[in-house]
Amino acid sequence: MARASRRDWLEAGLGVLGEDGAPALTIERLAARMGLTKGSFYHHFKGMAGFRTDLLAHYESEHTRRLIAEAERAGPRAGARLRRLMDLVLTDRPDTDRLEIAVRAWALQDPEVRELQERVDRLRIEYLRSLVADLSGDERTALPLARLLYLLLVGAQQLVPPLPAEELREVYTLALRLAPPENAEET
Repeated sequence: MARASRRDWLEAGLGVLGEDGAPALTIERLAARMGLTKGSFYHHFKGMAGFRTDLLAHYESEHTRRLIAEAERAGPRAGARLRRLMDLVLTDRPDTDRLEIAVRAWALQDPEVRELQERVDRLRIEYLRSLVADLSGDERTALPLARLLYLLLVGAQQLVPPLPAEELREVYTLALRLAPPENAEET
C-alpha cells in the first residue's frame, strides 16, 4: 500500500484491536501491518493518544451509527428495520465479535473506552427499544425486550465456539415472540 488514508489507518487499528487487543495497538504494529513507515502514521495523527480517540470515534461510527442508518433505510415499517438490523448484525460475525469483545475488555481498564462503551450500549438499546415499541405498540415492555435482544447478542459473542448466525437468528426470532401482539406488524 503506497498511500494510506486516515480511514485506512483507523481500519487497521480496528483489525489489530480485534485480533490481539488494546495492548497490541502500537504505531510500530500499525505501520508494519500496513507496510508503511511511522512517518505515514504521523502524517494523519499527532500521536497514539490522538489515534486512540479517533479510533474509538471510528468504532462508534462504523459499528453502531452506520448500522442504525442502514437499518433505517429499510423503510418505515419497524419490522423491516428490525429484520435489516438483524441481517447486518449477523453478517461477518467472527471478526465483529472479536472486535466487540476486545473493546469491552479494554473498557474494563480505560475510562475513555468505558465511556464510549456505555454510550454505544445506550444508543444500541435505545434504537432497539424504539423498534420494539413501534412494532408492538407497547412502551411498557419495549425497554425490557430491547435489553433482552441486546443481551442475547453480547452473550452470543462470548460463546466458544461461536453460535452460528442462523442459530442466533432462531434465538432472536423466539425472543421477538415475547413482543406484545397488539398493534404488532409481522416480523
